[in-house]
Amino acid sequence: MTITLWDFTWYTRGGPGQPFHDLDAAFRQAVERGYDTVRICAMPFLLFGSGLDTSALRFAGLGGEYGQRTRWYDVPESPPVDGRARLLELFRAARRHDCRVIVSSWEYQQSPSFSVDDAWHRALQAVPVADRPVALADAHAALIDLLRAESLTEAVAFVELHNEVQFSGLHSGEGIVGMRPGLERGIERFKQRQPGVPVTVNYARVPVGEMRGLPGNADVAVFHPYVYGVLEQLVDEFALRDTDRPYPQERAWAELLRDGAPLLDDWHPPASWKSEATIIPHREIYTHDWCDPGKWDRWLYDRYGEHRRAMRQTLDTWLDVAADHAAASGIPLVLGEGWVGYTPLHAGFEEGPVGAEICAHAVRKSREIGAVGTVVCSNAAPHHPMWNDIALQRRLNADFRERA
Repeated sequence: MTITLWDFTWYTRGGPGQPFHDLDAAFRQAVERGYDTVRICAMPFLLFGSGLDTSALRFAGLGGEYGQRTRWYDVPESPPVDGRARLLELFRAARRHDCRVIVSSWEYQQSPSFSVDDAWHRALQAVPVADRPVALADAHAALIDLLRAESLTEAVAFVELHNEVQFSGLHSGEGIVGMRPGLERGIERFKQRQPGVPVTVNYARVPVGEMRGLPGNADVAVFHPYVYGVLEQLVDEFALRDTDRPYPQERAWAELLRDGAPLLDDWHPPASWKSEATIIPHREIYTHDWCDPGKWDRWLYDRYGEHRRAMRQTLDTWLDVAADHAAASGIPLVLGEGWVGYTPLHAGFEEGPVGAEICAHAVRKSREIGAVGTVVCSNAAPHHPMWNDIALQRRLNADFRERA
């Protein structure tokens, strides 16, 4: 599988002039770039578990200009959409273009923050934490029932109960090992209801040292090897995710931000519930919104040499461990996201010469370890600037598919 990550954007940006307004065109472009699989948040809980009316869903960003220069969050207000009809439209388009769909959920991370009201978010939070894997399993099973009624199940590659479970609302701090029993219950529930459909969960990075905590009944081993490295240094030095430390405002103005950037404390979304419905810290969105892409990229390039070898070694180790786990479990390996990390929408480090070589190495390594699916890069999708680098995507997808 050559995978392009359409996440929740296939429904949050489907209005006129937006990347997914014409799903046939989006699939056609994907196939032209060498993809045969899309991975989505199918909003299963919203559509099949929340009890909410989903016949006229409305989506928008975090409020005003907040988040509009932040990757994945640059969502304009959209016309109403019938959620189930939109889902069926996507699967029918996938079938027309001979593509498959990895069915997942980002609902306990950030999908509800794009709704125009908090009903979806409140419905998710009302489910006790211990019950959430089973609730998601039931929602996914109902989704498959709908697809089966429409003769569309052949387009399903496999189901993921949830995205990056260790960084989601599926636990209360018990960690990867502690999550295993609950996730196994969820997987088993789905198997009972849909025995012919492969099911799994996925993990951010590769949890080396805690692989014993992965569910023993998963049908696919799925990991997202974001290696970070030099990007981790930036995140740490500017305390983008550590809210217990002060934000270095003066240094950020000098080294990362555009002229005229406001104070961190002056840049807020107007609706506070939206901040509660997303996992991205306020200071990280602020820095992405107001960064100067040239400054950001130069900061990474200036320091990349110190991290180059360690980043390569870390990525190779993670992929080897992931392949070993899949082989020991007797299940296929899929790399559904990666490779460097979360960067501002208009920054170009991952698309530039250094990032492109990291992508090329990761795809080659994915092929060598026997992965059955991989991405060129998480940013290679219609809603990211990297989509325009057609040559790179064609080359790397061909390299993976022709030599697998």
